[in-house]
Amino acid sequence: MVPDRRPNRTVRTVLIVLGALLALCCVVGTCVGLWFYRSLKDSVEPARAATTAFVDDVQAGNYPGAYGRLCERVRDGMTQEEFARVQAAQLKISSYEITNVNVNNFNGRLTATATVVVVQEATGARASQALALVKEDDEWRVCQ
Repeated sequence: MVPDRRPNRTVRTVLIVLGALLALCCVVGTCVGLWFYRSLKDSVEPARAATTAFVDDVQAGNYPGAYGRLCERVRDGMTQEEFARVQAAQLKISSYEITNVNVNNFNGRLTATATVVVVQEATGARASQALALVKEDDEWRVCQ
């Protein structure tokens, strides 16, 4: 009489361990991806909000409000009256869409570029414009 051979369970054990490691890697990867997405969103959202506020002010004809959202360098080179005169001479914006916002950190200095597609009220023409932003005094400001 021959005793029953015990089945070799090494392959099954290795597969279970590999499956557990793969599942752990997926969970860790998902967590890191969510953290990265949230950190990017948190850095882009304030720049997007500043762009929206600036374009809203220009669209509404609130040129003093829009002027107050400009960076110091631009305000030093142009008075509020000059800014209002230039903006009033432009075709009025009927609608706009912010299609892209990029935030950069170069040696601790935060800058951003927002791409805005505007629709002109009189002609219906669409135009794309890139607005440069800088972070001054913990606020994002348009620095054309």
